[in-house]
Amino acid sequence: MIQDTGVKEQLIDATLLSEGERDELIRLGILSEEGLIQSAPIHPTERSIIQKQAVQAPEVLNDAFDYSPIPSSFSRGLAFELNGYKILLISGTASVDENGKSIHVGDFRAQCWRTYRNITALLESEGMTWQDVVRTTCYLRDIERDYKDFNEIRTAFLNWQHLDPLPASTGIQARLCRENLLVEIDAVAICPSSSTKGR
Repeated sequence: MIQDTGVKEQLIDATLLSEGERDELIRLGILSEEGLIQSAPIHPTERSIIQKQAVQAPEVLNDAFDYSPIPSSFSRGLAFELNGYKILLISGTASVDENGKSIHVGDFRAQCWRTYRNITALLESEGMTWQDVVRTTCYLRDIERDYKDFNEIRTAFLNWQHLDPLPASTGIQARLCRENLLVEIDAVAICPSSSTKGR
């Protein structure tokens, strides 16, 4: 185990690497020629770096890094400010509960509704609403089978939110990270910094 600048532990077992993987890790500076894990370099910079904050909604959705036995290395969302606007990037979100378990297995429509509930909680955690969402990307395991139901639910939900105009959106058929998940949505939301909760 190595420390990644003291933030998160990452697992790299140098004894299990293929020749190609070992070569790439050496070229990245992660592994020495002797097979030892190297400290991450500190890169001094002359430019400012945008301050980012991980977004959480633990009452409905666990942190992905808490998955067991292997953590999943992404934030549920990242919030940052840019030129007077707060921008929220919500990662692909699915029908997962506060313990990290897939729920409503086999029930596409219920998974859609839970996905919208999880995204709503992530928006609310940053003082935002669906009125602030400008884009979604929607991943369906079987788009031919499920798109009609998906579009019906999406239309009902966004209509209930009184959105006009609607967010830009793309629908994609994709294999999701778990076999029992049937839908996943990511979102981008933007609003004036002064209209969200203070930081």
